[in-house]
Amino acid sequence: MNLESPKITVSKSVENVYDFLSNVKNFEALMPDNISKFELLDDDKFIFALSGMPEIVLQKKEENPPNSIRLGAAGGKLDFSLQAHISAVNDNESEVQLNFNGDFNPMMAMMIKGPISKFIETLAVNIPKAV
Repeated sequence: MNLESPKITVSKSVENVYDFLSNVKNFEALMPDNISKFELLDDDKFIFALSGMPEIVLQKKEENPPNSIRLGAAGGKLDFSLQAHISAVNDNESEVQLNFNGDFNPMMAMMIKGPISKFIETLAVNIPKAV
């Protein structure tokens, strides 16, 4: 299952956006209002939970400065990744798009598609406010 957030324009340079997203602690500022837990586990790993959902551990898996960062599931039964693609519009403006990629059975995919789409859209929309 592949899902994409809308492309979001940020009034910061590609380097500023990359630096912000490469610090996993900053993801706390991007979370939706219904977050019930956020805890930094390591310099590149955090756990979070949304109300009514199981806890999820994300870990930084890959970095390509200043254009992309990929976080992935750290343990658990589900294998998925969340990648941020950052591109320059000009020196002081960039575009960010989040891509979610997961390998789920059809029943699971049908159940989580809506909530995951809303979640990555919320993360993306919060980037300009937080950076």
